[in-house]
Amino acid sequence: MNFLQQAPRFLFFTGKGGVGKTSVACASAVHLADSGSKVLLVSTDPASNVGQVFGLDIGNRIAAVPAVSGLSALEIDPQAAAQAYRDRIVGPVKGLLPDNVVKGIEEQLSGACTTEIAAFDQFTGLLTDAELVAGYDHIVFDTAPTGHTIRLLQLPGAWSGFLEAGKGDASCLGPLAGLDKQRAQYKAAVDALADSTRTRLILVARAQQSTLREVARTHRELAEIGLRNQYLLINAILPAEQVADDPLAMAIHQREQTALANMPDVLAALPRDTVMLRPFNMVGLAALRHLLTGDGAGLAPAAQPCRPDAHPGLAELVEEIAQAGHGLIMLMGKGGVGKTTLAAAIAVDLARRGLPVHLTTSDPAAHLQETLAGALEQLTVSRIDPAEATERYRQQVLATKGARLDAQGRALLEEDLRSPCTEEIAVFQAFSRIIREAGRQFVVMDTAPTGHTLLLLDATGAYHREVARQMQPGIHYLTPMMQLQDSRQTKVLIATVAETTPVLEAANLQQDLRRAGIEPWAWIINNSISAAHATSPLLRQRASNELVEIAAVAKRHAPRYAVVPLLQDEPVGIARLQQLVGSDH
Repeated sequence: MNFLQQAPRFLFFTGKGGVGKTSVACASAVHLADSGSKVLLVSTDPASNVGQVFGLDIGNRIAAVPAVSGLSALEIDPQAAAQAYRDRIVGPVKGLLPDNVVKGIEEQLSGACTTEIAAFDQFTGLLTDAELVAGYDHIVFDTAPTGHTIRLLQLPGAWSGFLEAGKGDASCLGPLAGLDKQRAQYKAAVDALADSTRTRLILVARAQQSTLREVARTHRELAEIGLRNQYLLINAILPAEQVADDPLAMAIHQREQTALANMPDVLAALPRDTVMLRPFNMVGLAALRHLLTGDGAGLAPAAQPCRPDAHPGLAELVEEIAQAGHGLIMLMGKGGVGKTTLAAAIAVDLARRGLPVHLTTSDPAAHLQETLAGALEQLTVSRIDPAEATERYRQQVLATKGARLDAQGRALLEEDLRSPCTEEIAVFQAFSRIIREAGRQFVVMDTAPTGHTLLLLDATGAYHREVARQMQPGIHYLTPMMQLQDSRQTKVLIATVAETTPVLEAANLQQDLRRAGIEPWAWIINNSISAAHATSPLLRQRASNELVEIAAVAKRHAPRYAVVPLLQDEPVGIARLQQLVGSDH
């Protein structure tokens, strides 16, 4: 494995949920420790299952892994870190500022942005603690800080303390209030991340076109802020020897090879490693030691029989959706789970029933027209360009709210509008114009606003600030959030796949939505092997592994759900999208 050759002190594994970051990070840490190095494995992933992988209760303190000499592990608890972070910021101003100002600060610190910053705050302490670092040859991080976080920290307003000064008018910089004491620590951490002699980033991906497009964006985003020492690791490739006599396996193999042959140029130029798909779950040391080296015969238990018709399909959900005659359908979920395809399939089925449908997306990597590869009389398709929406939003805010500010206030406003959260808000506002159409037809949204954005806009203080930015005093405005929170008008569908991390991340998204007053209507488990007809021994074992995650969704998470099979043919074109739904319409 090239990415482990002459490994520097810090190794960061990053990538979308479900690509195998945790498994690869744990296997790499074990490999380095087995080679005689002293290693600390750190997880900053909100959906961390490092403890589960090792069969240990690790938690938020450094703990030795008894079965591996030289290996210790730590799971940073993002929620606990966020609460401690909130207490540190809000505590000193309680009783000093008016209650409504304190409440506004608490609202701004309630979202996912705060959790992300708080976890970064804790992990930078590890990077910059000279005594701790000196005690290990390598520190392996499961989930690197995002470019979003680092760009936020590079904005001067992150250090202004403007909330304590009563200038809490910025929508995105709020979670960064009160960080001035950590400024030197954060700069040292970012410098360490950008130093190729100390840090290596491993971009973990699957051999899927959508996933590789997402990873290419991550590569560019991190490279733009100085993190250029990157390696690409393609995980879970179906071995060629598993293809014989199984049409589904053959189709998967061909799709993977096509995706690899056509990967974005920026990824093709990176040093690359590949890891084959294994039949066993990545739990326990034996599995971890065989992930990067192969073999592992006998680690997988006997496959359990799978009944492809044992779970409700997408047709049942669409049938219930269609009964209303109109409404807003929002597809939400992490990258790489097939939201675009599912949104197109639902829109096609509704249109085939003679119902008017507007299908829209804001995903830069989405290719709705390519997915549809055709037209239907009742189907309208549109795309929101995030860059155009953001620039329009910036100019609108500066022309309205900015015109009434003094030079200092306008400078802070302009800085806030350069923050990465501005795009989320701008896209939401563009969506809100389309939302109004749902009163007379179906509107199907691919890549809906994140739970973080909805929390930000729904918080009373943030809501009034956003209204004030665009409206002159005295003008009343009705927020589209009221429609999103009305289950009679809006149905939120959470998309995932039947693997541990994607299901955990989907559950976290559901909690964020609930805090914003939005109750998800259903879950869709996409690309399920257990719902297909696989005969390859490896695929049958993978199908058996899915059953635990499907049961977790059905019994613990989803009020209603559907399982969509992995198809032999790529679901492109009207006919194949209709096949994905499986209805008679």
